[in-house]
Amino acid sequence: MKTATSSAVAAARTTSIYALAGVSLAHLLNDAMQSAVPAVFPLLRQSLHLSFTQIGWIAFMLNVTACVLQPFIGSYTDKRPIPLLLPAGMAFSLLGIVGMAYSSQFAGLLISAMLLGIGSSVLHPESSRVAHLAAGKGSGMAQSVFQVGGNTGQALAPLAVGFLVMPYGARGLMLFALAAIAGIAIQYAVSRWYKRQLTAPRAAKINRAAVAQPRGFVAMAITLLIVLLFSKFVYIASMTGYYAFYYMDRFQRPFEDAQIPLFVLQFAGMLGTLLGGPLADKFGRKRIIWFSIAGTAPFSLLLPYAGPNWSVVLAGMIGAILMSGFSVIIVYAQELLPGKIGTVSGLFFGLAFGLAGLGSVTMGWLMDLTSISFVIKLCAYLPLLGLLALLLPSDAKLAGNARESH
Repeated sequence: MKTATSSAVAAARTTSIYALAGVSLAHLLNDAMQSAVPAVFPLLRQSLHLSFTQIGWIAFMLNVTACVLQPFIGSYTDKRPIPLLLPAGMAFSLLGIVGMAYSSQFAGLLISAMLLGIGSSVLHPESSRVAHLAAGKGSGMAQSVFQVGGNTGQALAPLAVGFLVMPYGARGLMLFALAAIAGIAIQYAVSRWYKRQLTAPRAAKINRAAVAQPRGFVAMAITLLIVLLFSKFVYIASMTGYYAFYYMDRFQRPFEDAQIPLFVLQFAGMLGTLLGGPLADKFGRKRIIWFSIAGTAPFSLLLPYAGPNWSVVLAGMIGAILMSGFSVIIVYAQELLPGKIGTVSGLFFGLAFGLAGLGSVTMGWLMDLTSISFVIKLCAYLPLLGLLALLLPSDAKLAGNARESH
């Protein structure tokens, strides 16, 4: 009897690992499609004669759609989970990437970007909840694994665009339609596991174990986290959306070469994300959060003045440090608002997209007024806002408040 029970537990754990791997892989495919959009901006600008402001509006539409919808979807599914939203989100992404490949007008690009934003707004809160369910007690590591999937997709997209899409023009984006189809199949399989977990007795106990934090404490910490997200994601938007233009203009290099520092940035970010969770467990979440942003500043300030080879090295340092903290921020926020996994994931992923979108359209407008060089150099100062993370409540204070509330 004991052997049978142990076998059942082991089998359940194995399927949980598969579910976590599934949402991480789906995150990879989704973020690869999303990152392909800014990666093809130089191509779209040339073929459709777009201004930098129009380029910014495409990024804005993608990011702000996800920003607005994600918190609502996360809040709603906290009360009423819908497993089939997982494959449905990928279906919207499929429509968006096909539209992006075949749109010959600016309006079509905006609608396609909106469809991609809808796909992401569904994927992130629900997939994050699946990662939480699959994690058991290791929520920090599970969130890192889930986030690594997205970072890997972001890293691969510039290379895929530079070397696979570029020879075929915008139509080459249909390569990413295959990724969307694969994502639908993966998310459908995960949704079946997710549905079974919702009927299991342990699923009903998750929210009951939650311990509320004092409201003032939460408001102050959340405000600081939002400022940190602003510095992080507006800077990332400046890199992924516009650094290729700067690199080509300053060094007189072709489009394909300009994708290399972006690939290194994203690949190093994937490694940083994977390490962020374990490092936070060892050194504390607050320390990793502030270091992940403020620690980027020395390298971001040097980047606009570096040569082409050193630019690649600095991009790697920036990616590894800057992206190590996002999964830690998510887990920190989930502890601030326990029992609201979908709401927190939707809010913070939504803010990430929204801030990046607003940053993109503002930077595009400013580039049209000034120059690419001016804006890239200006954005290099954003990581200095990471010093505000020193004002966050310590891990010990966060745990102490939970005990007092309990």
